[in-house]
Amino acid sequence: MINDLRLDGASPLQQQLYQQLAQRILQQRLPPGSRLPSSRQLATDLGVSRNTVNAVYDQLKAEGFLQGRAGKGVFVHEDITTWVRPAGHGADRTIRTAIGLPAVPAFSRAKLRTGEDSNLPFQPGLPDLDAFPIRTWNRILHHQESRRSLRGYDNIQGYQPLRRAIATYLRTSRGVSCEAHQVIITNGAQQALSLIADTFLRPGDRVFCENPGYRGARYALGRYNNPLIPVPLKNRVLDVEALPGLGPARLLSCTPTHQYPMGGILDLSQRMALVQWAQGSDCWIIEDDYDSEFHFYNKPFAAIQGMFDNPPVLYVGSFSKTLMPALRVGYLVVPEQVVEPVLWAKQVSGGEAPLLTQATIAEFIESGHFSRHLRRMRQLYRDKWHRFQGRVAEELGGRVRPVAESAGMHLVLEGEFDDVATHHWLKSRGFGSTPLSAHYIGSAARSGLVMGFASASEHQIEAGVRALSNGLKAAAL
Repeated sequence: MINDLRLDGASPLQQQLYQQLAQRILQQRLPPGSRLPSSRQLATDLGVSRNTVNAVYDQLKAEGFLQGRAGKGVFVHEDITTWVRPAGHGADRTIRTAIGLPAVPAFSRAKLRTGEDSNLPFQPGLPDLDAFPIRTWNRILHHQESRRSLRGYDNIQGYQPLRRAIATYLRTSRGVSCEAHQVIITNGAQQALSLIADTFLRPGDRVFCENPGYRGARYALGRYNNPLIPVPLKNRVLDVEALPGLGPARLLSCTPTHQYPMGGILDLSQRMALVQWAQGSDCWIIEDDYDSEFHFYNKPFAAIQGMFDNPPVLYVGSFSKTLMPALRVGYLVVPEQVVEPVLWAKQVSGGEAPLLTQATIAEFIESGHFSRHLRRMRQLYRDKWHRFQGRVAEELGGRVRPVAESAGMHLVLEGEFDDVATHHWLKSRGFGSTPLSAHYIGSAARSGLVMGFASASEHQIEAGVRALSNGLKAAAL
């Protein structure tokens, strides 16, 4: 007889009995080989149905806690050890072993971004979510969700109508030379960068990165411990003249149409020199065209990918800034001979992007809503850009130096202050930013803040600039 079993009405009786018997076996209060009461006896003692006891006994037998012996009864399994862990809900394992877990592979010690502050006003890369035409989007989504063909699987390369729409859009708006079969749909630009690493990098291959530059590219391209070689900027763009003196590289990651985060634009001669260097150095150029749609006064330079004949360029784009980040849809445009190797990598590590989302984006583009949305956002962001710059000049003049370019969704504010501490000051008051120093490789970092004005309302721009002013004053005391 088991005298210390107590059941109440707080949870199902079967669950309680399972938990209590499993705990007693793990704690060896019911030692291996000990006999349990018959199901009839235990049911009588506890005042429960015999079916309840039999169901618990059967579950514990299936999990290896108990064993039945014909004609003798039910016993705690003789071979049970403290390695056994109950699978039933709520069973507590109180016995610990002295043996630890296997070693964890080495990983980047950079601070993990968990996303809890990713939607604050002034967070870089965040578009104006309130300005998104959600009713139009929902109408298209409702139209697509009734289609049976979108409820199953599709091509690992991506939904063909979306690939076709992207290819057409890139040819007309960005001068990219591509067809639908060269477009690969990814789960955001970050997966595109990871696929490039999986496809092209071998142990020891070197990767050139703009310095300062986009941290996401460094994370993806350096995850196999390939050497990341910083390439300095000159006049806020990649210093192409420095490349020959840096040695060989397999990949070069850059943002030529709007350098991230400093905002410079590579001119035609620099683009020509970059492609010639890459062709002569057996190096692939990763062209991250992350916000080229938002040039406010002049049409942006055409993409490097389409400016030259058969350039060694891997073109990366995404809908996170042009539509909304929650879609998690990006794309990669590659030369024809590269499509199959990238798809092999995608098949192993990523699978398909959500099919219904892809179909909705395709119709959104093909129906003209995408182009109209971009025109509205370009005007909206231009107005915010002017307002933010004006308030910075009025409130912070002399304490920060705006690095202004008439494009994009963010502004860099350089200055002689602790940018990490100031970033945390703003965060504690509900405003986003990233320290400029975090975008550098090595110790020769400059101080400042990268502030994304696109997501901030007029009121938030006023409040955010005041908070920054107060933070700089407090730091100076």
